[in-house]
Amino acid sequence: MEVQGRIKMVGETQTFGSNGFRKREVVVTTEEQYPQQIMVEFVQDKTDLLNSYQVGQQVKVSINLRGREWVNPQGETKYFNSIQGWRIEALQADAASGDMPPVPPTEAFEPVSDIKEDDHDDLPF
Repeated sequence: MEVQGRIKMVGETQTFGSNGFRKREVVVTTEEQYPQQIMVEFVQDKTDLLNSYQVGQQVKVSINLRGREWVNPQGETKYFNSIQGWRIEALQADAASGDMPPVPPTEAFEPVSDIKEDDHDDLPF
């Protein structure tokens, strides 16, 4: 699954427990009629994937849905869902100013004036 949108927040890497479990969160605002603030967590070595991303960038995040069951001390069963990211990439909309030259306006092109209606193509289609 994927989530697309603009980065609203990139959190700091957090470390938990004696085994050094690492987690880092990013919030992506979708760009649709009713924008959603989607929090995606990256864990362990995937936390480093967020190092080169900044607030405002348009991204596509590849995600997995995770679900857990937990029984509290009172014996009640609770369920929790999380969205876990495993890849993130910048969308081309942000990169348009980088690699691709700007497209000149149509006024920059002169109209063709020497068209001959009786010239025919010899193309077979």
